[in-house]
Amino acid sequence: MRRRENGYERYTDRARISRFERNKRRKKKIAIISAAVLVSAIAGIATTLALRSDKITVKKEQPQTEVLQQVTDKPKQQSAEENKAEATIAPTTTPTQKPEATTEQWVGVNEEGKKYSYDASIISKKLNKYDYKNNGEKIVFLTFDDGASTSVTPKVLDVLDQEEVKATFFVMGSNIVSGGDKAKQLVLEEFNRGHAIANHSYSHNYKTLYPNRTLNLKNFIKDFNKNEKLLKGIIGEGFSTRVLRCPGGFMSWKGMSELTDYMGKNDMYSIDWNALSKDAEGKKKNADELYKCAIETAKGKEVVVLLMHDTYGKEETAKALPKIIKYFKKNGYEFKTLV
Repeated sequence: MRRRENGYERYTDRARISRFERNKRRKKKIAIISAAVLVSAIAGIATTLALRSDKITVKKEQPQTEVLQQVTDKPKQQSAEENKAEATIAPTTTPTQKPEATTEQWVGVNEEGKKYSYDASIISKKLNKYDYKNNGEKIVFLTFDDGASTSVTPKVLDVLDQEEVKATFFVMGSNIVSGGDKAKQLVLEEFNRGHAIANHSYSHNYKTLYPNRTLNLKNFIKDFNKNEKLLKGIIGEGFSTRVLRCPGGFMSWKGMSELTDYMGKNDMYSIDWNALSKDAEGKKKNADELYKCAIETAKGKEVVVLLMHDTYGKEETAKALPKIIKYFKKNGYEFKTLV
């Protein structure tokens, strides 16, 4: 019995121990499973929270991106507007620039030159009648034929600027063309500085203009129109002149009544002279001799149209010019141009 009891007791103890171990192992397993479930649950929650956080971040950043885009667009628009404004700024006109193409018309002079200009029709009538009185008011017209030349015209322009007076240039097309771009630029400078530009023919060819010393009106008109076309190409299409000077002078040729009729119908005026420096007559003269001729032929006249030349070989004319101008200033003459 005892052994059985002991055996039973031993059996009973072993059974008890076995159940305890199983319970212990079960609890441990349950704890491990629970821990795994908990970890998984926590991981799931963390993932969900992360996803929600991303969605919130995206929603918040999207408007910021749009605002940034608007901000960066504004400087581009302003820059474009500024560039457009800068592009519309007109370049400054310099003394050697051709006037901008406009509908404005320039008759003989530019806008600045108008204040020095005088109606050529009045002077033409006075010269034709040999009437050099002007009610006590003295006026002198400095006129230069046969330019522009690249050697003398610049010197003449410098003197006129220094003395602050204006002149009328009776330009000749063939000399301008032979002088190239520099001569053309000088014509433009004459105009831009307020001097008057008048027509002295293209060719200056007596045989073409006055064959047998008699006017050929058709040739004359063609030649002068060719010169005016040249001037328009230099100064601008808006340029024209009413004033011309016949090569050799109006009174030197036969059959000039045809030209008188033509000019009357076209508002044009031929201007000769009543004083001259004789820089194109007789022997070659120095500056003092030219000065004396100019003064002697101008004496006693209230209206003086003084003939000089600014073509090649007339350097002495440029040298005499300051003294000639000072004489007329001293004697109360006002300097005008012919338009």
